[in-house]
Amino acid sequence: MDHILALLLLLLSSGLQAEGNDNPAESVRLVGGASRCAGTLEVKHEGEWRSVGDVFSYWTLKDAAVACRELECGSAVSVTRREESSDRSVWWVRSDCLQSKSLRECVNSDSSSVILNLVCLDSVRLVNGTSLCSGRLEVKSDQSNQSWSSVCEADFDQQDAEVVCRELGCGAPLVLQGALYGEVESPMWTKEFQCGGDESALLDCRSSGSARKTCSPGRAVGLTCSEPSRLVGGDSRCAGTLEVKQGEWRTVGDSDWTLKEAAAVCRELDCGSTLSVGLKWESSDRPVWSISPDCVHSGSVMRECVTAYSSPSSLGVTCSDSVRLVNGTSLCSGRLEVKSGQSNQSWSSVCETDFDQQDAEVVCKQIGCGAPLVLQGALYGEVEAPMWTKEFQCRGDESALLDCRSSGSDRNTCSPGRAVGLTCSEPVRLVGGDSRCAGTLELNLNGDLRPVRPSDWNLKKAAVICRELNCGAAVSFGEKESSFKPAWWVRSDCVQSGSALRECAAPNFSSSLLNLTCSDLLV
Repeated sequence: MDHILALLLLLLSSGLQAEGNDNPAESVRLVGGASRCAGTLEVKHEGEWRSVGDVFSYWTLKDAAVACRELECGSAVSVTRREESSDRSVWWVRSDCLQSKSLRECVNSDSSSVILNLVCLDSVRLVNGTSLCSGRLEVKSDQSNQSWSSVCEADFDQQDAEVVCRELGCGAPLVLQGALYGEVESPMWTKEFQCGGDESALLDCRSSGSARKTCSPGRAVGLTCSEPSRLVGGDSRCAGTLEVKQGEWRTVGDSDWTLKEAAAVCRELDCGSTLSVGLKWESSDRPVWSISPDCVHSGSVMRECVTAYSSPSSLGVTCSDSVRLVNGTSLCSGRLEVKSGQSNQSWSSVCETDFDQQDAEVVCKQIGCGAPLVLQGALYGEVEAPMWTKEFQCRGDESALLDCRSSGSDRNTCSPGRAVGLTCSEPVRLVGGDSRCAGTLELNLNGDLRPVRPSDWNLKKAAVICRELNCGAAVSFGEKESSFKPAWWVRSDCVQSGSALRECAAPNFSSSLLNLTCSDLLV
């Protein structure tokens, strides 16, 4: 009897262990699509297959990439939602769980009429990159369909890269370089790709007849494609309505974006400092993308953060196209970098001997900040090259640094520790009080001067403003009634994270204004 009981316990233990060791890929599938790597997402949990519904959290491309990896498919290309006529039993997958666990470990039972459809590539992917548009290139043959192979740099050129970037849903190729995203020994793709550049998929391209036996170390193809985001309808490529492509181009519509989120757009587009962000309203709802600020702050690019949405709003962003401050403590401080309108290729630091107080006044005004406070070499780090080669000769009243006159001769060298570091004052003030440290709080964003509405304020948040104004400690805050007028709404979580007031403000309207009193004692 004891032997029978022991045997039953052993069988039960083995069954549980086998269930716990199931391959995650055997619990996830895409059905109804053109291949095993496209279709409706289904997960098997507790012995039951169900579709995944978009119940509480909106899935992004970043979430879809987890499912593609589990399925041994390639890069995630799109995630869409299918609306059904009535609710049915689905699995709800917690997206915050996905980054550390498998899909089946993140499911909860629920009901929904919104079902998730995913498209992954079945033969191409980029791995170990900084986004879905960068990484080491790997290819899986439709014939063998067993393992992913890296590609040798000698078998891959610019036209091949154009096909891959387009197949991934990314923009044009930016960088193509061996071992850019790590090196692997094997397996390696054995034939040379010979794309014309207009094919829709890499495996549609012709290839060489003879197979390559070896590939030199450090030559596995690393590829960076541009991100499919753009600003349209503005005065330059660095200003206008924000559009992102995930399968199709759509505008981004959001109501709570601040300069801090907009700064991510300017970086992604290789534009300069962030000047303004605002909403434009249409007469009716239309399909747009919604982008969560939390996703942007996590370091993800725009394309990985979009979810489908309907709204009458569209988001406009303005970046400076030729000047920026980097490595600073806010958008109004950092090492000065300039990009020439002629070459428009790379950013150059400026030598301290080629830059003075009047030049600084122009830069601070151009990026929407207040007057210069500190101008000092290597204040925000030092770089070796490239360096701006001419001396700026601004009068101080120009609207942009590149509008200023410059010296005729080029500078060939710049002493170490002399790259210009600049701190401008924040464009915030208190007006109507007994001193400059008391009154109604006003904020100037790129020439748009508005009061601040008093929602969700406390002394801890008010203390940030007093510090920005160099006015000591916060003593009190309150509301002042006014007519309904344009105002700034300031996100409290943003301010308390250490960001300047200017980086946390979004356009809004209010009939109440914030009054603030600081101690007026210099810190």
